[in-house]
Amino acid sequence: MAAIDIKAAARPVPFGGGVVVLLALAIFINYVDRGNLATAAPLMKDELHLSASRIGLLLSAFFWTYVPAQILAGWLCEKINPYRTYALGLALWSVSTALTGLAGGFGMLILLRLLLGLGESVAFPCSSKLIAQHLPQHRLGVANGMIALGLSLGPAFGTFAGGLLMARLGWRPVFLLFGLVSLLWLWPWLAVTRYLSRADDAPKIDAAPPFSQILARREAWGAGLGHFCNNYAFYFVISWLPLYLVKTRGFTVAQMAELGGLIYLVYAASSIVTGWLSDRWLAAGGSVTLVRKSIIIAGHVLTATAMLGCMLGNAPVAVASLFLAGISFGFNSPCLYAIGQTLAGPRGAGKWIGFQNCIGNVAGIVAPIVTGAVVDRTGEFTWAFAVAGGVALTGVLCWSVMIGKIAPLTWPESFTSRTAVV
Repeated sequence: MAAIDIKAAARPVPFGGGVVVLLALAIFINYVDRGNLATAAPLMKDELHLSASRIGLLLSAFFWTYVPAQILAGWLCEKINPYRTYALGLALWSVSTALTGLAGGFGMLILLRLLLGLGESVAFPCSSKLIAQHLPQHRLGVANGMIALGLSLGPAFGTFAGGLLMARLGWRPVFLLFGLVSLLWLWPWLAVTRYLSRADDAPKIDAAPPFSQILARREAWGAGLGHFCNNYAFYFVISWLPLYLVKTRGFTVAQMAELGGLIYLVYAASSIVTGWLSDRWLAAGGSVTLVRKSIIIAGHVLTATAMLGCMLGNAPVAVASLFLAGISFGFNSPCLYAIGQTLAGPRGAGKWIGFQNCIGNVAGIVAPIVTGAVVDRTGEFTWAFAVAGGVALTGVLCWSVMIGKIAPLTWPESFTSRTAVV
């Protein structure tokens, strides 16, 4: 048995494309499971007699645990390694999704959304830690584009397939089905990353910088606030799109599912194309700062334009603007994490993205509640779109002013003292 263990430990542990595909698949599952509530909102609103404000609270509750748990997830990446952290988180969020189908009232729904947020908090800190640790700069665009592909296809599938299934079966069976199917991801993940996980257990000479050092950097706050400004419009759309299309624009649930699915498919295509183009631009000699900033600033401007079209346009203009929003989200997604991964470097990426995602996802708390209150007060979505557009424009300042050169930061040597054990 000892000889077998020695051979297993000596095996090469390449971080191949299969791991990136599994990371993207996990993000896909992540966004299917978190987005089911928004898709089910028109049905749940009628069955459980929920006001728009209560729907907003349910959509927001996910982030009450998801946001602070980003810091915990970044710490767990270092403590028990990102592979095991990811597996534990996915198991928790899958079970929470399945149990939502059995929930009998508003209180139970709130509790399960809190557990869902806790489980899903591991996704981006773990993914970014692994990508920054194993991949060079000129491959970050496609890798993060793949992650963004999962992020965009998740809502597309959840809105389209979930919406059609809910129209036929009701919302409860769909939550049960999606939650149980999500657990199947654990089998290939544990099989493919077994040796990588063992290798990651080896003591590391270069320890991750403490959170105090990350919080002391202006760039970290710029990335976090820029992430917030991107996420506000994104979470506004992903949370309220089904209800907006059904209740304001008069679409049926089936029509909403088809249109919403198409918008997210546009987002998916934009993400992967943007990631690929950014890598090609870098390979052709473009500076990291120019490439990343140009793309993400253009994305924020396009988002604000899309929100303006939804605010002022008639139905055809509003639908076209929603497709433009899908394109703009695709511009932003690959760069959001590539910028943080570059600044933090392989050592600090897990904790940095944990912090950046924590600040960025405060938008998930704020946007649904603000939108619900605005809709209840005005009876329409006009001013909710105006707020989302204004926040998107504010993001331009965060990325352009608060962050200077996009290059690996130097962490103090006093934090690299973890001793390697032979």
